[in-house]
Amino acid sequence: MRIAIHLGAHCTDEDRLLKTLLQNKGLLAERGISVPGPGRYRQTVVRAAQKLRGQEASPDSRDMLLDAIIDDDSAERVILSNEHFMCVPGRIFENGLLYDKAGFKPLWLRNVFAGLEVEFFLAIRNPATFIPAAFGHREQNLGDFSDFLNGVNLEQVRWSDVIVSIRECTPDCPLTVWCNEDTPLIWPEVLHAVTATDTGLKLRGGFNILAPIMKREGMRRLRAYLERHPPANETQRRRVLLAFLDKYAIEEAIEEELAVPGWTEELVERMSADYEEDLLEIARLPGVRFIAP
Repeated sequence: MRIAIHLGAHCTDEDRLLKTLLQNKGLLAERGISVPGPGRYRQTVVRAAQKLRGQEASPDSRDMLLDAIIDDDSAERVILSNEHFMCVPGRIFENGLLYDKAGFKPLWLRNVFAGLEVEFFLAIRNPATFIPAAFGHREQNLGDFSDFLNGVNLEQVRWSDVIVSIRECTPDCPLTVWCNEDTPLIWPEVLHAVTATDTGLKLRGGFNILAPIMKREGMRRLRAYLERHPPANETQRRRVLLAFLDKYAIEEAIEEELAVPGWTEELVERMSADYEEDLLEIARLPGVRFIAP
């Protein structure tokens, strides 16, 4: 059995991955892939990880946990998703570092399922928009912005540091990474990566990310166009999506207000440029599969 763990990050998903997979629950179950509801594992897995604190679970404890999570003993793959697996939003910058707990929390999770194959999935986001969004997280009242940042140097925030930490503490666990900004274009590929299914398998919800940011007329025309002109490959499909987004995107849905203290246009530009450079570094990291458009 293989355990696929979606780690978040915060403010990149809002459970859209899990909701889309649950739309395909029956289809995936036929292929040995279990997508349990979040109520069956989120608190349970976190509690188990906190209890073990990096120690490997015994086979009996692990199997008891799996029995509580899934109904089908024949499942070959189990998908778990929780943006709080590494930490809650208030601790994103604990010790003045982005996701400092990435250096040990993935190992805690991995060892809850000791003896099984585990792989991780992580969506990342431009720090220039991620940090304000995380500060305003819907589930937290994080108080003062400076306290939330905990002394972090905004222009030294690098996702590659987080990803290296994950890889170093769990070198036996493959890691797949993608950018939140690219999700409307690569969503089907993300779904197939998380489920480990062939791209030929038609999964429901392929437009779940695109639909909210595109005008209804555009979505109608896009579906009709793809029906008449099926793309020959993924690259062609993305070009079609880009063309329709360029014409039918809902401007308010893709623009972000960054109303936080000291946030200037110049700062955003510098952080965004650093993010683009960081993506090049991430794509070169060993043991990392980077889904890019």
